[in-house]
Parts: sequence; C-alpha cells; structure tokens
Amino acid sequence: MMSVSPPVANAPMWHALSPTEVAERLGIDVSTGLDDAEAARRLASSGPNSLPEGRGRRLRDLVVEQFRDVMILLLLAAAVVSGIVGDPVDTVAIIVILVLNATIGVVQGYRAERALEALRAMAAPKARVLRGGRPELVASAEVVPGDVVLLEAGTAVPADLRLTEAAGLQAAEAALTGESVPVDKGVRALDDPQAHLADRTSMAYRGTEVTNGRGAGVVVATGPDTQIGHVAGLLAEVEEVRTPLQRRLAHLSTRLAIAVVVISAVVFAVGLLRGEDPLEMLLTAVSLAVAAVPEALPAVVTISLALGAATMVRHQALVRRLPAVETLGSVTYICSDKTGTLTRNRMTVDAVWAVGGETPELGRALLACNDALLGEREDGEDTHGDPTEVALLRYGAEASPDATPAPVPRVAEIPFDSERRRMVTVHDRGAHDRSVRYVAYAKGAPEVVLPRCVTDPETRHEAVTRARAMAADGLRVLAVARRDLDDLPDDLADAEHHMTLLGLVGLLDPPRAEAARAVAECREAGIVPVMITGDHPDTAHAIAARVGVAEPHHAGDDVITSRELTELDDDALSDRVLDARVYARVDPAQKIRIVKALQARGQVAAMTGDGVNDAPALRQADIGVAMGRGGTDVARGASSMILLDDNFATIVAAVREGRRIYDNIRRFVKYTLTSNAGEIWVMFLGPLLGLPLPLLPLQILWINLVTDGLPGLALAREEAEPTVMKRPPRPPDESIFAHGVTWHIGWVGLLIGGVSLGGMAWAYTSGADNWQTVVFTILVLAQLGHAMAVRSETRPSFGRRFATNPALLGAVVLTVALQLAVVYLPWLQGIFRTDALSAGQLAVCVGLALVVPLAVEIEKVLVRRGLLYDRTPSS
Repeated sequence: MMSVSPPVANAPMWHALSPTEVAERLGIDVSTGLDDAEAARRLASSGPNSLPEGRGRRLRDLVVEQFRDVMILLLLAAAVVSGIVGDPVDTVAIIVILVLNATIGVVQGYRAERALEALRAMAAPKARVLRGGRPELVASAEVVPGDVVLLEAGTAVPADLRLTEAAGLQAAEAALTGESVPVDKGVRALDDPQAHLADRTSMAYRGTEVTNGRGAGVVVATGPDTQIGHVAGLLAEVEEVRTPLQRRLAHLSTRLAIAVVVISAVVFAVGLLRGEDPLEMLLTAVSLAVAAVPEALPAVVTISLALGAATMVRHQALVRRLPAVETLGSVTYICSDKTGTLTRNRMTVDAVWAVGGETPELGRALLACNDALLGEREDGEDTHGDPTEVALLRYGAEASPDATPAPVPRVAEIPFDSERRRMVTVHDRGAHDRSVRYVAYAKGAPEVVLPRCVTDPETRHEAVTRARAMAADGLRVLAVARRDLDDLPDDLADAEHHMTLLGLVGLLDPPRAEAARAVAECREAGIVPVMITGDHPDTAHAIAARVGVAEPHHAGDDVITSRELTELDDDALSDRVLDARVYARVDPAQKIRIVKALQARGQVAAMTGDGVNDAPALRQADIGVAMGRGGTDVARGASSMILLDDNFATIVAAVREGRRIYDNIRRFVKYTLTSNAGEIWVMFLGPLLGLPLPLLPLQILWINLVTDGLPGLALAREEAEPTVMKRPPRPPDESIFAHGVTWHIGWVGLLIGGVSLGGMAWAYTSGADNWQTVVFTILVLAQLGHAMAVRSETRPSFGRRFATNPALLGAVVLTVALQLAVVYLPWLQGIFRTDALSAGQLAVCVGLALVVPLAVEIEKVLVRRGLLYDRTPSS
C-alpha cells in the first residue's frame, strides 16, 4: 500500500493500478458487481455516501457575534447614558444603528453557512450500479466501495471511481480540477503514481459529469473519503479572515474607549476642583463621553459599504459580505483563475499551418472528422458539442466556406479515445469525386499522426518544428491527415497508414480583450496579479504572458507547478510566493497554502474561483471572489463577492470602488474625531481660562447629533480621487490615523476649540447674556466648515468641486437650518436654553467658523508641496 495525497491517507494510488488489481483489492467481480447482502454489509461498515456536515453556527451564535466589538459595547453604553441624561433621540438613534448592523451581520453569517449545504447538494441523487449482475438504480447515498457504476453521457458521477470500461468517455472536471475542457478517459493504469488529479485519466470523481461516451468504474471512495469530501473537510476547517477594515476599526474602538474614560474623568475632576456642582459635572462628563464616541461610525461604514455594493452591482459585481467592498481596496495580490476570468472560456483555433498553403482542404477535413454540430441553438450559440470540436468546426466552416458541415456521408469511424489519441472517419465521395470512392480523415496528437503520414523529409521537419513551437506557446496541437481509398478495408485501422499530412492546428482559450488592460491597471495600482489554475503549466504560462501576468519567457521562479509545491515546505514557499506569477495543476489544499503564504508575508490576498476545488481557498482568502455564470453554488457560498460577468476587469473596477469607500470612511473618522476633539478642548480649556462652563449637557449631545449625523453620512457619497488607482495599496497593518490624520485631528480640533472659546470670551467679556449661544453656534458652524474642507486630502474642496457632492451640500444646509431653529424658535430655546443672536453676533460666529476650512485648505497646499506630513494615501 502506497501513501496518497488527499482525500484518503494511506489509501492505494488507484489510478496507477490495473482494473484487475483494483478488483482483487476490493474483492469483487466487475462483471457482476456486489450482491445486495454484501452491499448492505459494506454500507454499514463504510457509512453513507454523503459529505460531512461540518461545524455550523446556530442563529444564537450569529447574533452574539454581532455584539462582541468594542465599538458596539461603547455605543450600548452611550445609549444607556443618553437615556439617563434625558436625550431619547440619541438613544433611539443608537439602538436603530445597532439593530441594523446586527441584522446585516446575522444575514451574512447565515449565507456563509450555506456553502457546505450547496456542496452536499452536488451529489448525484441516483446512481446506476451492477448488483448481482443486473443494473439497478440506487440512491447515491447507498453507493458503497466495490460497487460497479455504469456511466453514460449526462451522468453525474456519484463517487470516486477507478474506470474499468471507457468508450469515447469524456468528463467535465472543471468544478474539481480547474481543467477548462472535458477530459478524455481511459482504463490504462498510469505510470506515475504521483500524477496530479487532473492527469488521472483512469479515474472519475464525484461531483464531475460525463459529457460524452460510455463506461463503467469501480467505486474506490465514498462520502468524506472522496476528493470532493476532502474539499468539504477543508472548507469546514477554514476560519473566515477578518478584513483590514474590521481590524482597523477594532483598533480604533479600543483606543477610543480608553480616551473616553480618561477625558471624562479629567473633566469631572477639574470641575470638582473649581467648585462646580457635582451632579452637573457628572452629567457634563457623561455627555462629553457620549459626544466623544462617534456613534455614527457604524452607520457611516454600513451605508458607505452598501452604497459601494450597489455601485458594484452596476459593474457586474455582487457583494455577499459588505466588508468585502472595502477589502478590495486593500488588496495587494489578486490570485485569479484562468478559464473564463482572464480568458473567454471558448476554445478557438489560434494557429494554423497547412501543407502547401491548402487551407480549404484542411478546413474540409476538420468539418468531416468532427462530432460537433453546426446549427442555431436555443441559447443563441451556433454549435453543439465538445469545446475543442466546436472550435475546429467553426474554423473549418470559415476556411472552407463552400463545404457543408458534412461534406460527404460518413460510412465508418474509429472514435477518439485517450489511449489512441486520435480519431478517424471514412466518407463516401462517390457523388462528389468519381475518381475516388472513399476518403479517410484523421486528426489527433502530432506524435501519433505524423508517423502514419507519407511526407518528404523537409515537410516532416517543418511539421515537427511548428508543432513544437505551437506547444511551447501553450496551444493544444492537433495534426490532420487524409487518405484516398478505393475500398473499405476489413480492418478500419488500416486506413490510418500511408496518409497525406494536411496540416496542424493549435487551439487555445483566448484571453478576454479587456484582460491585458485590466492587468496593466492592477500593476499601476501596485497590485500583483497571479494566475492559479488546474491547466497545464505551458498553457497557463502562455495565457499569463499574453495578458501581462507573467513575462513572455520563463523567469525561473515565476511558474510553480503542483509537484514543486508538494516539495516546498512552508518556509520555502514563503521565500518564493512573492515572485511566483503562475501556479499550475494545483489542488485545493495547495491553493490554501498559497493564500496563507501570502498572508504570512503581510499581503492582502483576493482569490477568484468557480469550482468546488476553489471553495476552501475562497474562504481562507481575505476576500473570495466567485464566478456568477459558470461557477458552482459551493464556490459562491464560500465567497465574499460574485462576478456576474466572470470578468477579471470587473475585479479591477471593484478595487477602485473599494479604495474610494475606504477613503470616505477615513474622511469621516478624520472629520468626526476632529469635531469631537474641538468639543473636548472647549469643555476642558474654558474653565482653565477662567470662563464659565461653556456648554450644557444637552447642547453637547445636540452638537454631536447634528454634526456627526447627516454631514458625516454625506461624506460617504464623495467621489473617488483622480489618482485612486495610481497609488500602491495601503499596508495591511497601516493605522487609519496614518499620513498625518493624528496631527490633523490634534491641531484642527484645537483650532475649532480655540475659535469657539475666542467667540465665547468676546461675548462673555462684552456682557452679552447669550454668550453660551455664541460658543454653541460657532462649534456647529466650524464643524460644518471642516466637513466641507476634508472632502479631499490634497485638492481644494471649494471652487469647481464645490457642488460635486450634492448630498453633503444638502446636509450642511439642513444642519445650519436646524441650528438656526434651535437659536431662534422660542419653543426650542426653552429646551436648549439658547437666546437669539443679533445679526452682528451671527456674522461674528460665521466669520470665526470660516477660519477652520481656510486653515485646512492651507494645510492641503503644504501637503501638495511636500512640506507637511508625507503624501497621503488618497493623493
């Protein structure tokens, strides 16, 4: 017994054993299968052929998870305090925000739990097996090791099988291996025990589908022991990774919690030392604590992500987890599948060499020796059949337009199979060419067709040279030949000898037209695109080079195969992972290793995929991106985002949106904490300067409500900076306060406090009874001016850009109107203890408030000239 890679430890390498050896090891007769009694015994021993349930999260667990964040706990405390000090509006607003966030989180968690359910649903509900020598239809869950399963076109494979019969058998394995075209199957034992999953042509795997031919196979693995079962196990084990935004906000919440407690305690202590009323100071300190907590932050984050998600849907990207929107803006590596994402998922004849330039004759041969059909289908396509056959049929119709899809009637054939690696068809040409009764066409691998052709040395040399060149370009190369026959031979195989070579064709799934441009934009944005595929290394590298993912010629470490990955330990992989650009023939566990290696090197990794084999890596990645058109439910269930058009360029558009969203969240944090700092400086410095307590508790809460509310939310609608895709990604461990945000909060907050106290001192020393209303109004207006100024990190926020965010303009106008109502409406004056301002006093308030946006604009000039801070990530 030899060791094996997943799914089953210490199991035989079934693909390397002959059918006879397999039957002996499993104790069966492949001609009769198991009898009912033996099948029942094995079912009791091995268990049902079903996939593991995994460990799911109950609804209660999902709800509890939503209230473990420090910011959420702070907001709960703020809601309680707001109720105590008599501010039900703030209490209700906070509770609504918390319920909204919790609901969204629970729904997203529930959807994630559906991934394993979708995986289990992939099993074939019924299977046709031999029981006691008779075919029987049994439930897929009752299939046991040793059962002989009968296969035909359209059959979903119910378990892992070692094939014992194969007549033109092909299986679509893209969902499991990533192979882009159906795989030819045979019964011959493979010489390489370590052959990659996609190369094990003597096997058929659960979750794949037979597309052509017929066959039979012995069940060698069921349930969790199958390849898909192993994937299900990996998926259940992978924990979801917290997004960069979640990590940053958690860090921010912790720092705020400490700051709130310290500031409130200091203000309370200072008030007591000055002889203020203890109850009044307690309410003031508590109100200031509530004001210091940006309760609108979760709402701003949620709304920003929701708006971004809505925008991304218009760009064909459907977001399943809102934090994924921002995560794309942090991505440093995009690990992309090849088929359908970077390519068109449509095989095409990419290169042709016709002997003597006789392209029409080559086209006629491809039309004749072809099992695809030409004709309109319900889905709008013009062909039916295997993708390779379809591509050859399309080319044949173009190269030989005078020929019909079937130039002459087919009278005999030898179908293609994986052992012969060629197919032959014989046609009756009596009605078309009286000098020749029959014509035989052959197509297949050059190494098996060329030896059967009669050619001069020069032509043979050129054919071999061109075939090698096409293969080196990653093309699937087929040789095409012809032989005229006077009579049908008794043994049709005799028609394959003494043929005339017609030419070579090279096929490829071509890159999408926009893929190269999207890859170039990624590189300009500092993002490294990487191809991870189940295809052959040469094919993968050829496509990668065409779209710019890899260099035109192998650079040593840029391509890593499955076998190399197996030989690399984690440290060695970590050394190479930043240089690799193409991974070929990889299996599910290796995809997770790649993602983990990138994350260990401090990278934020996005992983795209469509198959069952991609699901664990999609879950492990910082953001998993599934395909919407050709993808499986399993991949979609494990992902954070779904590409509705399966297009790599859509990911790039999503990255742009993600960066814009993070910039806007960062703007809000910068704005609201600066505003809160201004309020704190007013309350802290006022008494130290010999002034009365500047604000009442309810006034503090009002400022917090109107300035953090609508203006803060409107910042989420700010447009992207022109250079958003011309800067490198943010380092994953970069603080939200990086690039001068901390200094901005400090000095602008002090400025807001300074101008507010200056206005207060002017009104108080001049004997005005409404001095408190003056400082109250200056604080509100200064913060609104600051909101307008922080719309951009470096560009002027006024002038031509003044009206580019109508939502913010409307929010500022409405907030000003609300503040004026509090100042001038008698019934509100009684609630907030305000007095009407004279026209002159109001003008002073406006003038002092405008100092703040003017100072911020000067700061931008200094930043643009490199005289202040470093270049911000939004510049």
